Amino acid sequence: MAQVKLFGYADKISVKPGETIDIHVSADGVETAEAKLVRLIHGDEHPDGPGFVEEEVACDADGPWAVRKQYTQVGSYLKVADPENRLALDGPITLFAFIYPGIPLAGLRQVILGRWNNDRNVGYALGLNQQGHLEFWVGRGDEVDYIKAEAPLLERVWYFVAASYDPATGRAEIYQEGVANRYNSLLGRVAPIEYRSHVVERFRFRPSHLPDTPFLIAGSQDFHETRGIFVSQTYCGKIDRPGVYGRALTRADLDRLRDGVKPAPDGLAAYWDTTAGYTDRGIGDVVVDIGPNKLDATGYNRPVRAQTGWNWNGRNDCFRLAPEEYGGVEFHYDQMVDSNWEKTRTVTLPDDLRSGCYAIRLRAGPGKGLAEEYVIFFVRPKTPKGKVALLFPTATYLAYANEHLSFDAQIIQPMTGQPPIVTDIDIEMYKNWDFGMSTYDCWADGNGVCYSSYRRPVLNMRPKARMSSMGVTWAFPADLSILAWLEKRNYDYEVLTDEDLHREGKAALAPYACVLTGTHPEYTSERMLDGIEDYISEGGRFIYMGGNGFYWNVAFREEEPWIMEVRKLDSGMRAWAARPGEHYLATTGQKSGLWKNLGRPPQKTFGVGFIGEGFETSRPYRRMPDSYHRTVSWMFEGVEGEIIGAFGLAYGGAAGLELDRYDLNLGTPPHARIIASSGGHSDNYMLSIEEILYPYPGLAGSQDYRLRSDLVYFTAPNNGAVFSTGSIAFAQALPVNGFDNNISQLLGNLVDAFTKPGALPGSLWVNEEKQWK
Repeated sequence: MAQVKLFGYADKISVKPGETIDIHVSADGVETAEAKLVRLIHGDEHPDGPGFVEEEVACDADGPWAVRKQYTQVGSYLKVADPENRLALDGPITLFAFIYPGIPLAGLRQVILGRWNNDRNVGYALGLNQQGHLEFWVGRGDEVDYIKAEAPLLERVWYFVAASYDPATGRAEIYQEGVANRYNSLLGRVAPIEYRSHVVERFRFRPSHLPDTPFLIAGSQDFHETRGIFVSQTYCGKIDRPGVYGRALTRADLDRLRDGVKPAPDGLAAYWDTTAGYTDRGIGDVVVDIGPNKLDATGYNRPVRAQTGWNWNGRNDCFRLAPEEYGGVEFHYDQMVDSNWEKTRTVTLPDDLRSGCYAIRLRAGPGKGLAEEYVIFFVRPKTPKGKVALLFPTATYLAYANEHLSFDAQIIQPMTGQPPIVTDIDIEMYKNWDFGMSTYDCWADGNGVCYSSYRRPVLNMRPKARMSSMGVTWAFPADLSILAWLEKRNYDYEVLTDEDLHREGKAALAPYACVLTGTHPEYTSERMLDGIEDYISEGGRFIYMGGNGFYWNVAFREEEPWIMEVRKLDSGMRAWAARPGEHYLATTGQKSGLWKNLGRPPQKTFGVGFIGEGFETSRPYRRMPDSYHRTVSWMFEGVEGEIIGAFGLAYGGAAGLELDRYDLNLGTPPHARIIASSGGHSDNYMLSIEEILYPYPGLAGSQDYRLRSDLVYFTAPNNGAVFSTGSIAFAQALPVNGFDNNISQLLGNLVDAFTKPGALPGSLWVNEEKQWK
């Protein structure tokens, strides 16, 4: 009997009462699942907290759902729009492209371009064989003729490749020459490598064609009796300016193309100029055919653009400066951005649904583990009425979606100071390419994953999930501890998401007297950061409830807010580094990387910024002298002693995991007060890379005074204010002892004050106010 497994996702992450939301479900081993709308309140099952808490809510969609196995197209490619089948050539033909193979020795056949039906062995294609040799083949169904290059292709080296065939004579030629310069490839001129290969063969027949076979770049059409039509033989690497001729080019013709001469019009069937379409705001998924037939190609699974091409010369580091050098479109055979499953059910949400975090809970068989799924979404109010907003950092959820760190990151055990504890869910998430990867992972060729989407199952965005490498809740389930605290104290709160903030900016926050973040708002778009800064400067009260926040610059397309792009550059604590020249976001044209390196360190807006991280232990805070000043002492009403937060669901303390500190050199407002600080962190805590110019002994937690979390408070214009916790673990201390503890009391005093109209204590700050009186 098959094991029961349920996986699902929603088409939207933020909705309002009365709206509809589409749920997409795939099931193994079962044809029916029981669905229930639930409101999520607490996720962490740590014994020191309240455990998992949900509330069932009546909904028309409750009850049995018919479910089935659904299939996902994995691998990125381009599909050519050719309704008149102009590329169904059965006469003379030439295929050509510049290519940069990612994994030529993958043991898989990889198509570069062609009109090939892999199921029926019909058509033609230029690609790589299983041994990494360039190969051209034609098929008529019963037989296939092919020709291959003698010299294997090397990874990360630019080549010009082509194949020509004249059925009148049967002459087929394959053409392969290296075009590496001083900058564009892994190997330089001093390596005595023979890149070229020229082979001629005689083919016996011309290709046949099926009318419904598309011309694809980086893949070929296939068929399976269960899943139907799909694309296989997907390519890994870059392709730059591919094209097709309806004649057999000579060696001299191909030499000119190799040297970068624009294709001659005589017999040109298609020429996709991969450098066309760039703007200061980025580039989309359509690759333009500037040939006579205008057969544009559209990307599937978001082929990576804004990548250096065959003629990149190292002088310009951005496609905005030299778009003609950025023709490289990068493909990966394990890339997946959108599951594109058929809709299982459209759910109409109750019109009176209160704002909060919700899920469609699906159960079948044993109803737990892989047989239980929570399809998460957030419900905003139709009209904001609450005083408090909890801003869920959904961009960070995308960044960590289905991360593989416990399996693939060599540094993970030394970094976390503990072995991973994996469950069957973790193993399923890792072994199944259909779920895609996180921006902490690399594709098979070693390049970092720069796109993530929520239109796919995100197994670690389930409310009970724990991060296997660290043994604690992380991101979404950890953030539920803040929501549960708001529930426990009966605050009049509503929820927002990063998507709402990105779309609406300050307007999304403006109705609320006080806004709280989640525990780890690490990924932030420019619009999001602008919205928060404007909200605070115009009188908003903001509580930054986490650590390592507002760190990476990310981007979203207007029409596809479910897909996020980030590029990890040559600074910051990162799982991978983008290659030279590929630091700019294809989505917006803006440089990615750290906001600190773009002139907006988080200290400027929130008073604190990332200083380091560590795991396996957390520490308490000690009150600092500033906390006794008359302008802030009100925060400690009902709080006894100097030590606070000596407990927590994340390693037993409120200061831990990732830490932020006060730093006047990075823009902490000069009147900001250090309320409390942690100290004595273990040597598992290491200083962040961007804080040092060179390594030296003494950069660990017990040795460097900078490795600490600071609780920081400052007032802002128009009666605004900011309080920052500087620790991911802070919020996970809230639930201890039934939410009755000194961290809970401190936060309650702040929220109570922040939700009252009028001036806050200390809001009339002047230069000498920092001094004691």
